Amino acid sequence: MSNRSRFGGLLATIAIAATACSGGATAAPASQGAASQAGTALTGSLTVWESYGSGAGTEPDAFKAIVASVKAANPGLTVNVQDVKFDDLFKNFELDAASGGGPDLFIAPNDSLGKEARAKLFLPLDDKLAGKLGNDSQISIDGSKVDGKLYMVPESLKAVAMFYDGATVTKVPTTTAELLAAVKDGSIKLGVNQASYHNFGWWGAFGGKLMDASGKCVADQAGVADSYKYLADLKAAGATFYKKYDDVATAFKTGKVNVLIDGPWATGGYLTTLPKLGVAPMPAGPAGPSQPLTGVDGWYINANSKNADLAVAFALQMVAPANEALFVKAGHIPADTTVTIADPITLKFAEAVKTGFPRPQAAQLDNFWGNFDNALNSVIDKGTDPVQATKDACTAMNTANKIP
Repeated sequence: MSNRSRFGGLLATIAIAATACSGGATAAPASQGAASQAGTALTGSLTVWESYGSGAGTEPDAFKAIVASVKAANPGLTVNVQDVKFDDLFKNFELDAASGGGPDLFIAPNDSLGKEARAKLFLPLDDKLAGKLGNDSQISIDGSKVDGKLYMVPESLKAVAMFYDGATVTKVPTTTAELLAAVKDGSIKLGVNQASYHNFGWWGAFGGKLMDASGKCVADQAGVADSYKYLADLKAAGATFYKKYDDVATAFKTGKVNVLIDGPWATGGYLTTLPKLGVAPMPAGPAGPSQPLTGVDGWYINANSKNADLAVAFALQMVAPANEALFVKAGHIPADTTVTIADPITLKFAEAVKTGFPRPQAAQLDNFWGNFDNALNSVIDKGTDPVQATKDACTAMNTANKIP
């Protein structure tokens, strides 16, 4: 699963029922084989949301296989899975949960973790997860917290990097200057997803910073405008910008472009048509390495759930090492450090995760996305001066956050 811009797709409901058991969380004696981490089989009914059907990769198959594994280990468990379009996931959850409804739990990145936790829509999990995350990386645990409290069962980490088709790209650019030159001479056909998430890494390459320690936007002070100018220069040189993630992903799969910035979730889908698929870090810029956002995917428990204990136990089984190994094959970088990554492409993304910029959970981030998406669109679509666009976005963000 990914981020704000990569998804499309339709809402579909998949009922995965191990038995005709009704709701309510109870624990039965431990079953044979891979039962829960607590040593008991799970009994009851859960409604689960996910958005893997919206992605470009093979995550849906992995997710179904993991659910099937949990189902086989827990014959008293009924799971009703709804595949929700990612663009609607957080919005729908907020609407449903605010009125006392919504799923028992859902899996998603920590895009809206801070906002929804502060709205008390998630169940705090410190007590329920005590002693159960000992193998998880610190960055995954920190990325599951808001104001020091756990609100998510960590599943995986992600950061974008540069995919390329090794069949047509003979020299992989390592700097922004090299990439621009390759686009100009036609040796690279670059596709760009025109969204803040995918392009955030360029900020670090040009010395840009979003907020200071107080949460005030300082993007207008240095670097960010330079990164926007660089993107405009890439477009002028021949790069193709896409408003929809599905469109740029399709262009890459079909050879219309041979380089793009994307995340590990897409690996499996790209390999279906690009057997010489390669991955490298986003090129470094004049101020240093690119710093894409490092996010954490995980399981959120609805504060309204009547089956909270069952939901937590289910989430822990879904991220158990044997099950998480299936997600690794779909490109996930596991939160559990005991799960082995063998694939060289996924290993490259694991490096990107380590050097990326951890996604902030400050309340002020809520007013980042729309304002800076507008700034990026204004520069790319209208030719607005990058300095002015950045200044306007930063001012709007601070105004919305009531910061002078």
